[in-house]
Amino acid sequence: MVIGLASLLLIAGGALGAALLRRSWVRRDRSVLGLLLAGWAILIGLLVAAFLLIGPVKGLALGLAMEGIGALAIIWFGRVRRKAARVRDGDVAPEPLEEPGRFWRGVLRALLAGPLGMTAAMGVAFCVTVYLPGDPRTRIVLGGLLLPILWGLAMTWTLADRRLLRATAVLVGTSIIGFGLAALGGAA
Repeated sequence: MVIGLASLLLIAGGALGAALLRRSWVRRDRSVLGLLLAGWAILIGLLVAAFLLIGPVKGLALGLAMEGIGALAIIWFGRVRRKAARVRDGDVAPEPLEEPGRFWRGVLRALLAGPLGMTAAMGVAFCVTVYLPGDPRTRIVLGGLLLPILWGLAMTWTLADRRLLRATAVLVGTSIIGFGLAALGGAA
């Protein structure tokens, strides 16, 4: 009964947090910072509450799953159908870049998305495996399951971002911080 009520609350909270974040994306005025902070505060606050009230492993897993379902509902109901969509002034998608692609940029992107993205994902997964509470076997399985998801996110972001130096800096920094924190946690 408690898990069922907590699930409903987490779904509603996930939907509310995602709605605030979505509204901050749509609006381009001074209220954007407040909407961003409120959306993330709701999402993180409910995760912390689930962690404390239900338990570290079950609460976090339930919180992430149920908030994700709530956010997915906001995304689903906020989608725009192509037939009904009307283009307003200022809402037009940017034109694709007219410059031709360069071979060396493609090679660099592949290296960033592949090996460096995998290294950054491994650093974060190791860090999660070291610091997550619970049985070591469970932590290893969760870290292993998290690894391909993180690698996919790193690849997607790297291939979508046109700035190669920014992607390199973020991936190298994430790798160093992730492995460094994992090494510090293992020594303690």
